[in-house]
Amino acid sequence: MTTGPAPSDPIAALAVLGDESRRRLLDFVRRARHPVTREEASAAVGISRKLAAFHLDKLVASGLLQARHGGHGPRRVGRAPKVYEPSPHALSLSLPPRRHELLASLLTEALTAQKPGESAQEASARVARERGEALGTGTGAGDINATLESLGFEPADAGGGRTVLHNCPFHPVAAQAPDLICGMNRAFLCGYLAASGHTGTTAVLTAHDDTCCVELHTDR
Repeated sequence: MTTGPAPSDPIAALAVLGDESRRRLLDFVRRARHPVTREEASAAVGISRKLAAFHLDKLVASGLLQARHGGHGPRRVGRAPKVYEPSPHALSLSLPPRRHELLASLLTEALTAQKPGESAQEASARVARERGEALGTGTGAGDINATLESLGFEPADAGGGRTVLHNCPFHPVAAQAPDLICGMNRAFLCGYLAASGHTGTTAVLTAHDDTCCVELHTDR
């Protein structure tokens, strides 16, 4: 059985790599192209088996590796040895937060699901809205700001029912094609707000030089 969570906190996962032995162990396991035993790892890095086991299990706990029992090395206590493999989960850290994987997914879906007579920009806005609706249906009428924070928008109350989004998760692509990307951004947020029951809040395109192109306006 394979174990090892997806990295939920990229900063914490990267902090685990502050130790040189762990960095070398991770590199060895990733390059091995086969499940690695503790004995193989300790020999490759030049540390004791006990220390290698400690560091390997730390890498598993952080989500950078996964482990299972099923190797072909020397058995201990009557079961197959524990082996380590690279995690299938990608680790990404961006400051400020970027969601280029979300943007790429939206654009790919729009390209492959474009309807007859629908322009590329219309298809992109439709797909973005549908994806926002799916998010809103899943989250329900929860805290808008919490959802926006999880997406990297960095919302802040600007007074008068205005919420400014201080970060654009789609930058710098949005700066290259603002009509397309900002339109998708607004459609995504409109879909989320409608499906989550926040009908008193609307997403409005508002030109900004250093923040997101969309603001949220709430009726008061």
